[in-house]
Amino acid sequence: QVQLVESGGGLVQPGGSLRLSCAASGSIFNVYAMGWYRQAPGNQRELVALMPSRGTTNYADSVKGRFTISRDNAKNTVYLQMDSLKPEDTAVYYCDADLQLRIGVRGHYWGQGTQVTVSS
Repeated sequence: QVQLVESGGGLVQPGGSLRLSCAASGSIFNVYAMGWYRQAPGNQRELVALMPSRGTTNYADSVKGRFTISRDNAKNTVYLQMDSLKPEDTAVYYCDADLQLRIGVRGHYWGQGTQVTVSS
């Protein structure tokens, strides 16, 4: 069974920083892209940052220059460093991983979500 476990959310003041982590565990053969999405109340889930196993990292325009995605492939873990946080960054943040479990079995797996609240 594959699990994605997130941590690092919380309450922070505007201008502050948080670091989210997401670790994938279980019987995993290969890890392709890993990324972060967020969903604010009343809004659709949106991409925040996506880091493929190879190639260019993508960021939402709204977070460019403030958020940084990174990954530790040895630990199957993806991070999201969030700086200069704004109230509009308030949302539940979800990690997503494109995983291959064995030959012919590949799919997207989601974390349980972690709440980020930016407020004074």
